[in-house]
Order: sequence, then structure tokens, then C-alpha cells
Amino acid sequence: MKIAVTGATGHLGGKVVEQLSKKIAKEDIIALVHTKNHAQNLIDSGYDVREIDFQKPFTLETAFKGIDTLIYVASKTYKVFDRVHELENVLEAMENDSVKNLVAMSFIADQEDNPFIMTPFYGYLPRRLAGTKFNYAIAKNSLYADPLVPYLPELIERKGLIYPVGDQEMSFISLEDSAEAMADMALDEKILQSRKTYLLTQSRAYTMPELGEIMTRVTDHEIGYHPVSVEEFGRIYASEGDGDELASMYAGGAMGYLHGLSDDFAHITGHEPEAMESFLTRNYQK
Repeated sequence: MKIAVTGATGHLGGKVVEQLSKKIAKEDIIALVHTKNHAQNLIDSGYDVREIDFQKPFTLETAFKGIDTLIYVASKTYKVFDRVHELENVLEAMENDSVKNLVAMSFIADQEDNPFIMTPFYGYLPRRLAGTKFNYAIAKNSLYADPLVPYLPELIERKGLIYPVGDQEMSFISLEDSAEAMADMALDEKILQSRKTYLLTQSRAYTMPELGEIMTRVTDHEIGYHPVSVEEFGRIYASEGDGDELASMYAGGAMGYLHGLSDDFAHITGHEPEAMESFLTRNYQK
């Protein structure tokens, strides 16, 4: 069975390739990348690396030839119509190349009244797939825990988290755990045929004071919770290019839409996801 992974040089896609490599031969893994020149390490490691452009369907049809299962890690964009167009191109190429199976990445913020700017896409994805004839499984990720690690020095300086979510809990999963689950989903015929969504979370969710307590223990610095407004949050991170988009996501978080718990990860992989304190302790350098 040939399994292809989009975004194979990215944060999640790269880890999916790593996880698959622990389970099947490299010869059966196809790394799909936007720029082949940036994938020299994959080429040198013996992977079949193919270049794609989500907005150019002919590149997808060329790259999808001979694939049995596609793991679709979407591009990073906050333009809803571009993401929908990308998905439609992927599905058309799958159909034209007779790719039967799909594992699709999704996100917990898919509620119909969620103000997060990308919610329309995450609501569209399962409804669109339901109308196809593909075998598919959707990996609905909660918030990634990984960005919290490089964020810790700023939080130490601020002496607190500032997410504008009030007393609502938020759920997390690490990129490594998400990648492991997605790789296992692609290798499980029963899951592929389920045409269902699987929510990937750690075993518990956290209010921001609770998360701050964990960070305090991990860093030996007091990290409390000093929330700003949604508008102020957007202004603080505007220079990074996605302040308004992230602010809209946390506006949904304040409505309880970044919280959800599931044991799907354990059922898929056979073990529990890594807990937040263990993850931060393992990755934070004092």
C-alpha cells in the first residue's frame, strides 16, 4: 500500500512521515511537498518526494498516481475560499487517479456559530466528504501544545497567560501525538472505512489558571492568568501577521468552543496521549 502525505516538510506533515516510517517501509511512503528544493533531507533519506501545488490541479493528478491512501494536511491559510478550493482540487485529483482512502486533518473549532475565521472550512470538510464515495477518516485536532514551549519565556516575562477565554477550558494535543494517530488511522482499514471524525485530545482540558499552575511548576517562575480583551490580543500579535485570526479563534474559546475531550487517541493508538505537564517538562529548557 502506498501512502502519501501532503505538507511533508511542515510541522505536522513531517511528523506524520516520521511516524509512518516506524510502521511501514520508506518505499511505501510518498512525501508531497510544495517546493522540492526544501525537501532535500527527505530525498537523501530515500523517500519518494513529489511536488504539488494545491491551486494547480494538474500537479495533484500527477503526484497522486499510484497512491492508495492520502493523508491530507491542509495548507496554512486564513482564506476560507482558498482552503475550500484546495480541498475540491484534492478530491477531484483523488477521483481521477482512483485514490480510494483519505485521512483528513481538521480542527476542533467547527461549530456553526463559532467566530473563528476558519470555522466555515472545518464545518464544510465533513459535510463535503459525506457526499463522496471515498473511504475516509477525519482527525479533528484540538489546540497544539507545541507552540506553548517557545511561548514560555514571554509568559515568564508577563508573569501570566493572556488568552481572552475567561473561565473556559481549552483542550490540547501535541503534534507528535496527532501525527501518530493520523499514521495509525491511515493503516487501519476499519477506521478508513468508518467515514467518521475522531477527536484528538489529551486526557484532560485546562482553564487558564490551571495551565498557568502547570507552567509555574515546569519553569519555576510564577505564571498566572491576566487575560486581555479579544481586541487587545489581536493588537499585541498583529506584527506576527495573524493577530486578528488568532483573536477570532480565542473569541470562540471564550464561548467554550476550544474545549472537548475524547478517548479516540487511545482507541486508535493503544496508549494514552502525553499529558501536558510531561510534554512541557520534556521540551522546556530552563
